[in-house]
Amino acid sequence: MVSEEAIVKYLERFEDIEGRSEKGWQIFSRGEKIFLCMESGKTPVRLDLRCDRKLSKTLQDRYESVMESRALGRNGIEIICSGQLTDEEVFDLVRHAYEESAE
Repeated sequence: MVSEEAIVKYLERFEDIEGRSEKGWQIFSRGEKIFLCMESGKTPVRLDLRCDRKLSKTLQDRYESVMESRALGRNGIEIICSGQLTDEEVFDLVRHAYEESAE
């Protein structure tokens, strides 16, 4: 299962990211747009990511650990990293969220 530390390390390769901690969450944004919220200190890791709506629907249909984001609403998905998605898939979704925040 992917770890909180691995996600933070993965984010270091991207430009223009601002991170902050707020009420038990790590929040990452690109400019004014939040693209990732990660609950601090939880196992399994819980992420809210900005996501394309079609991809969001596909992922929700395929995995029970993927649902609509409470933090980002219709613009995102919530993933509980319980092992249904591989680490590589989670990193791909983090990259996708980062790219979505540029639009």
